[in-house]
Amino acid sequence: MIILAGGGKSADFFIPLKFETKNGLHKMRKYIVLTLLLALLMAPATMDARKKKDKRNDKRSVEVEVPVDVEQPMHEIAITNAAQQLYGEWDIVSVRKKKVYTLERTYLYLDFAGGNKVYGNNGCNTINGTFQLNGNNLMFNDFISTNHSCENVTSEKTIMHALADVRRFTLTAQYNAQYLNLMNSKGTVVAVLKRHNLDAMNGAWLVKEINSENVSERNMRVVIDAVMQTIHGDTGCNIINGIITLDPAKDMAIQFEDLHSTEHECENIDNETELLLALECTESCKRINQNEMALLDKKGNIVIVLQHIQLR
Repeated sequence: MIILAGGGKSADFFIPLKFETKNGLHKMRKYIVLTLLLALLMAPATMDARKKKDKRNDKRSVEVEVPVDVEQPMHEIAITNAAQQLYGEWDIVSVRKKKVYTLERTYLYLDFAGGNKVYGNNGCNTINGTFQLNGNNLMFNDFISTNHSCENVTSEKTIMHALADVRRFTLTAQYNAQYLNLMNSKGTVVAVLKRHNLDAMNGAWLVKEINSENVSERNMRVVIDAVMQTIHGDTGCNIINGIITLDPAKDMAIQFEDLHSTEHECENIDNETELLLALECTESCKRINQNEMALLDKKGNIVIVLQHIQLR
């Protein structure tokens, strides 16, 4: 018994043949030739079908491609009031064209109200000093720091040496973030600092919604200072206080930590607990309209809606 097979997937077939004589062998050769001819005739059709299928697949893959948005270019900000534009906290994001990687958040706080004082953290130790400002010229002086020992990818010496070289600065912006570019006497950028545009969060707010529930009648209010990074509030039962932390890797990122309140016992204490839990879940914020801001959790769900109010 001999079994012959031919064709592709669409033309698989088997021909059982039984030959016992010379005439049978002759017939076998005829069957073999016939089988091969059938296979050759079927193959081009199968290949053409596959090519057409591949073309259709290629066409579909092109159609579902999503165009990439053109990156918004960095643009320079004119220096009109340096004291006002530089005041506040800046995260150190890169030093000598290399990203900063440290255990502690690296930042500088430029305090004009305190007599041109600067303080912050170099990724390991708290630092304090002074600065001189004259137009676009900027220089740091008299830095002192705590004496902790840390193991960071970016050493604190690298950061401090860069700050010691600063002589000039420029301001640039991209999307909703501002950048402070610190340069040496040759105009080479030695460090880039970033400030999140959270000015919209500053002020007094009525807590309008918590987890999609309207709570405006409860008259819970908070005051947010994104510059000093503090939050204060009145829950209708207790006074709450806390600090604000920022994630330099994300825009519009805001978190409320170290929240505590006075310990009065009230009938509406559950409202206060609900507010504190929602604040602790907050990871970022976004503007809803001119008078309202939303606080979002890490999944992007709105946990609190705030309505801007004027305090008397």
